[in-house]
Order: sequence, then structure tokens, then C-alpha cells
Amino acid sequence: MRGVVWWEPDGRPVRADPADRDRLPADTWERARTPAGVRLEFTAHGVSAVEIAYVAREPSEVDGYRGVPPAFTVLGGVDVPAAVGAHVVRLPLPRRDGTYTVQLPETVRPLIQAVRPLGGGTLEPAPRRPRWLVYGDSIVEGWAATRPYFAWPAIAGRALGLEDVNLGYAGAARGELASAQQLASVEADMLTVAFGTNCWSRTPYSAPLLYETTRSFLAVLRAGHPHAPLLVVSPVLRPDAEETRNQLGATLGELRSAVERAAHDAVASGDRHLALLPGGGLLGPEHLVDGVHPGDRGHLLLARAVADRLTGVAQAHGDAGNGMRQGT
Repeated sequence: MRGVVWWEPDGRPVRADPADRDRLPADTWERARTPAGVRLEFTAHGVSAVEIAYVAREPSEVDGYRGVPPAFTVLGGVDVPAAVGAHVVRLPLPRRDGTYTVQLPETVRPLIQAVRPLGGGTLEPAPRRPRWLVYGDSIVEGWAATRPYFAWPAIAGRALGLEDVNLGYAGAARGELASAQQLASVEADMLTVAFGTNCWSRTPYSAPLLYETTRSFLAVLRAGHPHAPLLVVSPVLRPDAEETRNQLGATLGELRSAVERAAHDAVASGDRHLALLPGGGLLGPEHLVDGVHPGDRGHLLLARAVADRLTGVAQAHGDAGNGMRQGT
């Protein structure tokens, strides 16, 4: 299983440290229990299909955001519907030999109990790739993408040959230092931070507060990963918030500027491995399905922009990007 670094006691993947959950906001922990971006990756030798035994839960009310039924998906192959309860699903493979990714039906939070090869042959874990931690809000988590593998971290991870770990928390991700400490504590070859939108309305920040929060968040990450390439993506377009002031008097445009100033100042202070991708011009209103979240086309545009910027950062810092495919 890839795209996960923490596990609940019952064996379900979770996207935050259960041992540290008492320091996290409740909305962050709730979203961490949805295994966004978690998948199986294996190499098949003479296998016609795989059989997966699993136990799935009813989706939460919030998880109804994805407008298609939950399914196990063999990338480049088939979708097979997932059902609530204990079941076994059979997934045909396009070829008997090859390396495959099976995307999990994340909205039903499955517990995977067994993975078995069918038709003779064997399965083994796919080769490891460099680990890329991606922290952010619902846009990182993949909201409004029709399938989990169309979320921008998943697209960019596949393009660059990285093991993307989706740490997007819908409605949350306001730069809490507990989250920064968790990211700093785990192995990572690259990191990306993309938050700030939820600091406009859900929990309002002023621009100075978000500037200091961003500087502190980046400093904690650097304490754990002093040389890893680190990309900061400032908030993308949200038309209703760009010039509208929140309770503390900040527009989203001002909050975006605060994030970007924090990144620039971190570089000016000597962080040679940090780069900024300004988010304001990456999407247009036509890419937002609800005025906030991008659809599949918007996620693809974000993935391309992030992948291109990460490629440049890796090339600039030599072996920091070893193992990453150069280009998209």
C-alpha cells in the first residue's frame, strides 16, 4: 500500500499520526481518516487478475462530494464498484506481467484484508519511488475531481515518478504546527505546501497572522527536512473572496500575498531549497465547478504547473531530485 505513512490500530490507512491526534483540530483528524490518494502498487508476474478482500464503511455525509459511486480502479484498466460491508472484489489485469496501481474507493474507507493473484503467477510490491509529501486543503485532497486519481497530487506524482502522499484536509489545513511537526517527523524526499484558502472564511486570519503562520510552518518542516526540495503553492483563484474582506479584514488576495512574502523571505534568509509557485494565475473561473474547487481540467492544469516547478527545483539542486523523472 502506497501513499500512506500512518495506520489506525485496526489496520486502516490514515493521513495523520493517530498517536498525536489530540493535538490536531477535529476537522483535520476527520478528513485524515479518509484515505485520499492511498493505493495498492504491485508488480504482477503471470497474473490474470487480482482478488482483494476488504471491509468498507458507509460514506460520511461530507464524502458525498464525489459524484460517482466508489470503485476499485486498475489504472489503465477497469473500475469495479465497491460495496459497504465485507466483500471480495476481482480486478482483471490488462496484461499478465507488469506493474500496476489499484486506486482504493476512498469515500468508503476500506480496510484491505488480503490481496491474492489469480490465474497462476505471483505478486510483489512495486519498486519504491521517492516520497513526496503534499500538505493542503480540499483542493489538494482532490475535491471536485471525478476520481481520486485525477486529483492534482496524483497526476503530478505519476508524471514525476514520485510516491505522492496526499495530506490534504478539506475544510482544514490552516498551517497548524502540529501538522508541520508530523510532516517533519517522517521520511520525505520532497515536500509541497499549498494552504491558505481556509484562512479566509472558515477560520479567518489576518494577513500578518498568515504570514507568521507560514514562516513558522516552513521553519518546522525545515527542522526535519533541512535539504529536501520544498515547494510553496499560494492559494488559487476564488472569485468571491479575491476582494472581499473576512472578519479580520483580509481579502484572499492579501492572504495570498502573505503566503508569497513568507516564501520569499524564507529564501532570502538562506533557504536555497525552497521555491514558490504563485497560485493566483494558475486557474480561471471556468476551471472551478462551484466557484472554489477545480474540476478535472483544473486539477490537470495544477498538476502540470506543480510538476514543471518541481522539475526545475530538482534540477537546480542536483541529487536532491535523484530518482525523479525529469519532465512531465
